[in-house]
Amino acid sequence: MTPKVPAPVPPTRPSLGRRLLWAAALVILVSAALAWVGYHRYVDAGPLAQDTTLVVGRDGGLQRVAQTLADAGVIRGALDFVAAVRLTESEQVIKAGEYAFPAHISLKDTVALLRSGKTVVHRLTVPEGLTSAQIMALINADPALSGAPLPTQGPERPADGSLLPATYNFALGDDRALMVERMRAEMRRTVARIWAGRAEGVALKSPEDMVTLASLVEKETGVPAERPHIAAVFYNRLRLGMRLQSDPTVIYILTDGAGPLGRPLTHADLAVDSPYNTYKVTGLPAGPIANPGREALRAVANPMASDDLYFVADGSGGHAFAATLDAHNRNVANWRDLREKAQR
Repeated sequence: MTPKVPAPVPPTRPSLGRRLLWAAALVILVSAALAWVGYHRYVDAGPLAQDTTLVVGRDGGLQRVAQTLADAGVIRGALDFVAAVRLTESEQVIKAGEYAFPAHISLKDTVALLRSGKTVVHRLTVPEGLTSAQIMALINADPALSGAPLPTQGPERPADGSLLPATYNFALGDDRALMVERMRAEMRRTVARIWAGRAEGVALKSPEDMVTLASLVEKETGVPAERPHIAAVFYNRLRLGMRLQSDPTVIYILTDGAGPLGRPLTHADLAVDSPYNTYKVTGLPAGPIANPGREALRAVANPMASDDLYFVADGSGGHAFAATLDAHNRNVANWRDLREKAQR
């Protein structure tokens, strides 16, 4: 008798619930892997090989910023940046400007930098004692500033004594005219503060007079420690009704404040007719001959105690001071001897 062969048992198919469970597990696993990869693309060091300065965001939206960063090698891909910005929404928006990206900056730090608005800081240094014409030329020559060139001559040029020499921070593309307004505002604040703290007995009628006298002090010496002494000499001469006889006032007339004269003064120069010529007028010149800095203003507001009435170059970059004409003449003779020896 032939034994019966059992019928094959059909394979058991997983239930729908089990299939969904496996599918969900697979989705979770893949999502976790993608999240892990995405997180490390977000926080790990980026591809930028060296420190780079880049202007971003001035001519387009988020996609343009992303492409600019990708083209410069700051990030691996534009889509990474777009995703990072959108997935980390913040009240801080991406700000246009010029940014300094350090080598291997991460995507996370790139987004944070552009949201911070911490753009590259440019600096414009205005030395003490420049005329307004010279300062306008300095501003015009700075390629990081924008806007129309500023006038170096004529009535539209800022008045001498109205701009404060200092170092000014600014961002790429800041306007030249606004830079001038900053300098004006700083001078107004500085003059008001120093005038309020002037020493008792300072023989000046107004803050404007202080700026005028400080401009002479600034032009007469490049030695900071001498400024209060130079100021004292001028005060003594004003008190006695003596003319100030300051060479820089004559140079200012001859050059219209454009810069150095480039030659020694002559007797004819000293006789030029002008309200700025302190060889011709008694008292202060008609106005400032330059833009004095804070220390020259402080020297005029708080001069040293001295009986000196004269000073002349001493051959070392400073000056020899004297209270009498005889002593001054000896100092002048010494200076001429030094000059003649140097020319041999």
